[in-house]
Amino acid sequence: MPHHHPHAHNHEHHSHDHGHDKRHPRGGVHHHVHVPASFGRAFLIGIALNTAYVVAESIFGVMAHSLALLSDAGHNFGDVLSLAVAWMASWLGRRAPSGRYTYGLRGSSILAALSNAALLLVVTGGIGWAAIVRLLHPEPSAGGLIMAVAAVGILVNALTAWMFASGAKDDVNIRAAFMHMASDAIVALGVFAAGGAILLTGLAWLDPVVSLAISGVIVWATWSLMRESLDLALQAVPSGVDRDMVQTYLRDLPGVSEVHDLHIWGMSTTETALTAHLVRPEKTTDDHFLHQVCRDLRERFKIHHATLQLEQGGNSHPCSLAADDVV
Repeated sequence: MPHHHPHAHNHEHHSHDHGHDKRHPRGGVHHHVHVPASFGRAFLIGIALNTAYVVAESIFGVMAHSLALLSDAGHNFGDVLSLAVAWMASWLGRRAPSGRYTYGLRGSSILAALSNAALLLVVTGGIGWAAIVRLLHPEPSAGGLIMAVAAVGILVNALTAWMFASGAKDDVNIRAAFMHMASDAIVALGVFAAGGAILLTGLAWLDPVVSLAISGVIVWATWSLMRESLDLALQAVPSGVDRDMVQTYLRDLPGVSEVHDLHIWGMSTTETALTAHLVRPEKTTDDHFLHQVCRDLRERFKIHHATLQLEQGGNSHPCSLAADDVV
């Protein structure tokens, strides 16, 4: 989380800028926080469809004596829980700031994305283990029934993934939900293929082999999501922001001789914050300058919440946070 400065200078000036500007009736500028588009309906439909499918898949998995269907049902159940967590985080992220949670609850979207990625890896590991056990002890399965149930799964998961596709690029939390549903569609496709192969050849070991192959694909696809979510949780510079370019931009501003204590982190999976100290020896408070810098940071670097501290850099009041290794 953002740090608190232990020092106070009589030459401090702060500027905050949030989202797009709207003119206030009195002629001033009203700032508001950018809120990502709501995917509440997509979450609701996705949870309802997948819950119904999990119940049906579990019943038919027992009837078909198919590990592929039962393990896929477990995978889908994990994703239903993940969708619920992601939906909750999406809702919490729109809560207004309070005295205790001064940034609101935006950070919950980062926790949701991280937990979703971890859950997907754990569930996939469970599927892989079950497949290995079944590979060592093959059991016959009803290929035709497997194919029929898997075909429904492909449609359900592909439809749900499509509903999240538009938000997957800009929001790690939405991308987590999209990844879950897309991976489920891949799993269902593999189960369908396994059912067809079992129906044609009668080879029971094809079921667990396909399950293992699909598990590998899911782990590979989920790893980048896990890494990005973990980076956000540890307040790393978001992947879409080039810190060096931001620092260069700030250093090249008119009158600025030095930039220090620069921090860039994700407040949520869609919003980025920045704090920095700008040394301007010959300048005093300049609201127009601060307003323009914040606007540029938002438009050029997608940094939604910038807090800038102006200093004159005199030796009488040296900044204790000037060194790069001091936080």
